Amino acid sequence: LTKLMTAYVVFRALKDGQITLQDEVPVSEKAWRTPGSRMFIEVNRRVPVELLLQGMIVQSGNDASVALAEYVAGSEATFAELMNQYARELGMLNSHFVNATGLPAEGHLSTAADISRLARAIIAQFPEYYRWYSQREFTYNGITQKNRNALLWRDPSVDGMKTGMTDSAGYCLVASANRNDMRLISVVLGTKSATARANDSQALLNYGFRFFETRLLYPAGGKVTDTRVWKGNVEQASLGVRNDLYVTIPRGSYDQIQTRLDLPDRIIAPVRTDSRLGKLKVDLAGQTLAQTDLFALTGVDAGSLWQQAWDSVLLWFQ
Repeated sequence: LTKLMTAYVVFRALKDGQITLQDEVPVSEKAWRTPGSRMFIEVNRRVPVELLLQGMIVQSGNDASVALAEYVAGSEATFAELMNQYARELGMLNSHFVNATGLPAEGHLSTAADISRLARAIIAQFPEYYRWYSQREFTYNGITQKNRNALLWRDPSVDGMKTGMTDSAGYCLVASANRNDMRLISVVLGTKSATARANDSQALLNYGFRFFETRLLYPAGGKVTDTRVWKGNVEQASLGVRNDLYVTIPRGSYDQIQTRLDLPDRIIAPVRTDSRLGKLKVDLAGQTLAQTDLFALTGVDAGSLWQQAWDSVLLWFQ
């Protein structure tokens, strides 16, 4: 499953314009000799980034992973530093990466929760590349290999993501499915066979879709609350969220959701449209489900000298 993080780093490099899908990557002897599952690239050949990504994602090619790492960062070790940097940015606090392949190494580790964060980030941030995770087979160098995610054949709602297997980690599977406009991600680690990981993943997804629902709490640009603005030409500013805010909750628990607002003690005009003015937290049964920033939906100009003077007097007694 390390290759999810490898792909994320490469996707970031593509998004930032550091590389392109058409770039031809030289294959080093190190990449060519990497053991384990392979795309069967050849040393001293040049392979486009797009083909290497498919070889890594569909065929789980360790050779492709190392070639991409070396191209993006100069070496696999430096690439691992990027992996750890981005992992921290994603909130993957219990993960540490030593290589780009997932081959066993001291200090190389992650958790199901962290991997689910990573999978969600890939789907949300890079939808243009997510299609490769549903690709059932890939042919390179005259060799066709099938995607090892058995759920792509078993469940039409499953459209990704990634298998993994080492002697120490067992058979693992991250799966993502979309049913009735609701997407769920399952993470199964440490099973004893490819059949077991597929069965356990299917059971988790079926359970999730049966007993949970996703609800829209606030649409992007919709008002969440009004807040007092001092010394302005008006006394109130409307606050809202920048993006649609969804939560996935147990079915029947929607009425138990509670929201908390964390706003500044005093907001002084002028206030610009889209200024960040606090946070919204969503709780259920004592657990925080989501939190997001609140933004001013409209600006507030400074008031007249009289308004500012009057509000200064009122603030004096606050």
